[in-house]
Amino acid sequence: MRSSLPAAGRRSFLTLTGVSAAAFAVGTGHAAADETVGGKVPADPFALGIASGDPQPDGFVLWTRLAPRPLEADGHGGMPPRPYTVRYEVAEDEAFTRVVKRGQAIATPELAHSVHVEVHGLRPGREYFYRFKAGGELSPAGRTRTAPDPRSTPARLRFATASCQAWYHGHFTAYQHMAAEDLDLVLFLGDYIYEYGITKSNWWRQEPLPLGPEHGVEINTLEQHRLRYALFKTDEHLQAVHALAPWLFTTDDHEVQNNHAGDWSETGVPPADFLRRRAVAYRAFYEHLPLRGAMLPDGPAMALYHRRHWGRLAQIDMLDNRQYRDTYPAGAVIDNSPERLDPRRSILGAEQERWLYDGLRRSDAVWNLLGSGVVMAQIDRDTGAGELYSNDMWDGFPANRDRLFAAFRRHGIANPVVLSGDIHRHVAAELKADWKDPGSATIGTELVTGSIGSDGDGGETDSTGPLWLSNPHVKLYNARRGYVSCTLTPKTLTSEYRTVAYVSRPGAPVATAARFVTEAGRPGLNREV
Repeated sequence: MRSSLPAAGRRSFLTLTGVSAAAFAVGTGHAAADETVGGKVPADPFALGIASGDPQPDGFVLWTRLAPRPLEADGHGGMPPRPYTVRYEVAEDEAFTRVVKRGQAIATPELAHSVHVEVHGLRPGREYFYRFKAGGELSPAGRTRTAPDPRSTPARLRFATASCQAWYHGHFTAYQHMAAEDLDLVLFLGDYIYEYGITKSNWWRQEPLPLGPEHGVEINTLEQHRLRYALFKTDEHLQAVHALAPWLFTTDDHEVQNNHAGDWSETGVPPADFLRRRAVAYRAFYEHLPLRGAMLPDGPAMALYHRRHWGRLAQIDMLDNRQYRDTYPAGAVIDNSPERLDPRRSILGAEQERWLYDGLRRSDAVWNLLGSGVVMAQIDRDTGAGELYSNDMWDGFPANRDRLFAAFRRHGIANPVVLSGDIHRHVAAELKADWKDPGSATIGTELVTGSIGSDGDGGETDSTGPLWLSNPHVKLYNARRGYVSCTLTPKTLTSEYRTVAYVSRPGAPVATAARFVTEAGRPGLNREV
């Protein structure tokens, strides 16, 4: 059910939350300060690292948050409640002898002393290095890159997908190995944090629980969300991958609350109260990631779905599966009720659907990548004669999926690839014209990345493996932690499912559980390993 609350205007939201338009602008680098502000900066203000994101042909977004004591219980990161000048440099070389951009932004307490510098005027399709300075403190250097010229067809795109990083369930060893790869881009597909209280009952690492009671409650205030992001972002391997390459993002549910749908809460929070909770969750999401100012939340609304291009090699549509979706049939996450088949049901909402289909109509890319927070392939969960589906995936919205597949056919999209996460398992699947006929045409490919840390060590398979593999279009099921590493060329997509044997302690080696090749013009999965 859609919210009956009126949408707040940007001005009213900024006023409500104490974020002045000036404070927002100087945090993006759009308004330069006339002089240094803030005085002496506390030592080691870059404890949460640096990051870049949203690469375009002429630039990208650079992010940091000043937080010398990131785990202070009040969520302020150990910063005094005043603004500080943060300077940045962008160079063509790692030694910063060829600096091409310099500037400054203001880190304000209203936005948790984060800055989101939007850099323009750079050359397309090349590598750059960047760093920040606050007072006498210098950040580590990061590597990033611009997207290729939109008229070009690059020889390749190297990217990885990741999702579901429950820090309390295990070490981020997968990121340690991802950081060793030569990536152009990282696509994060949801559940950057988890909202649950962190207690002995869900602490699955082998070392003793090191946290105070302020971490032991389910988060629902802005300060609690800031503290939770800070906790997860203290991980050195996560910071290393952020400093390696630019990222694109979408959310799933745990950035706000498990299984939420629009303004519906599975715990019965009234819609008006839940939208206030979503507003602070989105605010903290923006504060902690390299996102453009256009994505600053407008109250409980955030412009999450967006389209980017990698020349004519790939169009990348990052989808929002949560904010506009219809609620679960009869409130049930798992069922096969007739309401599930209602042709009006949408996981994207009408406006996002129109945006997506129009973008497919206009696409001239060899490959069309769709970043989805949840699995798109149909998965019948009844291994017998009946049918049972998860309404939390696209299976809860089959009419919306049918409309999307019709758009693929209508606009001649030969190479659609869905990139998804959510399930904490690695899955490779073929998207079928008729799910009940294994011999029907394959119209696309889905690569589902397992979790970075969620659900602990895992194994080669688990109790739900037979369920998934009973669907003949599923070609891989693996229950280890890890990520998917991809190489895209004009002729092929090579996808490697990279796994680690354990995360309950650090140091696990990485292995390739499977490698698939998808040929341009021939959707499907050809297994090599």
